[in-house]
Amino acid sequence: MSDAPDPRQIEELLLGGELRYTRIDAIKRSGVSEEFTQRLWRAFGFPHPADETIAFTEGDLDALVRIRELLHEGLLDEDMVLRMVRAVGQTMARLAEWQIDVIIGGLTDPLEPPPPEIVRLIVDHAQNHIAALEPLLVHAWRRQLAAAGTRALTASTAEDALPGRPRRVVGFADIVEFTETSRNLDERDLARLVERFEETASDIVAEHGGRIVKTLGDEVLYTADTPALGTEIGLRIAEAVRAGGDTDVRVGMAYGLVLTLMGDVFGTTVNLASRLTSIARPGTVLADADLADGLRGGDAYELIRIGRRPARGLGIIQPYVVRRARWRAPG
Repeated sequence: MSDAPDPRQIEELLLGGELRYTRIDAIKRSGVSEEFTQRLWRAFGFPHPADETIAFTEGDLDALVRIRELLHEGLLDEDMVLRMVRAVGQTMARLAEWQIDVIIGGLTDPLEPPPPEIVRLIVDHAQNHIAALEPLLVHAWRRQLAAAGTRALTASTAEDALPGRPRRVVGFADIVEFTETSRNLDERDLARLVERFEETASDIVAEHGGRIVKTLGDEVLYTADTPALGTEIGLRIAEAVRAGGDTDVRVGMAYGLVLTLMGDVFGTTVNLASRLTSIARPGTVLADADLADGLRGGDAYELIRIGRRPARGLGIIQPYVVRRARWRAPG
């Protein structure tokens, strides 16, 4: 007989309570309508359990009651609640998968099913680890909320900004020839390459006060408040990846108004940065004309104007290669 714990035991341990209620029970006890409960559950990213399935804990009911109270107090309407729940659900789903990958990868081969003794070890220590990490999770959220609120307030007071359209540097860093590289590496080495790239880029962006918008395996999208910060981030990512010796990157950056929505950025500035990345040579950093204008007058960077290029949907664009001034090294 296997020593692996029962899946329900694992679920109850991680949920912090016994599975006691069906979907119908949860609706009746919480006082939230069936239709809204269904929409809420989908927004969290979960499928609907069958009516007779016991799938909910006291914690689930408490969450429903809190949401009902928020609605009754008029602080949020149903649409705002669903949008916020969807943001939390998608973010937490990725966070949970990431954390489980880290734990299993640290204890066993991540490409093989974990043996029963490893599963048992994780379960035995899970409760203490969750208790220790939960306050840190809330603290990190408050920190990020404070940072996001400060950025929004700063953007709203900028003279040249529009509502919901701050002026930002948008940068893409893309691993060169990733498709070919992925064919030449086994799965473990490829995973290490991607993880090192994302760690390197994330650390550099954070160090210089930028923001990682999203990562796509072989590509990182970041934003920064000023031309100098955005450029420094792009150059340092290119330098650090090259110094690592694994591969090379190309970087494209543009400066202008962006539409911020659901934690992402959209608009012509984003599209322009993406096009510049696609035409950049390995190891080079390209900037658009507005970003180049924002760097002029300083002595830290060298701007090299190259031939104008057609860019799909954007017309003819003027790229600039950005390098460090020859007499300066990164500080």
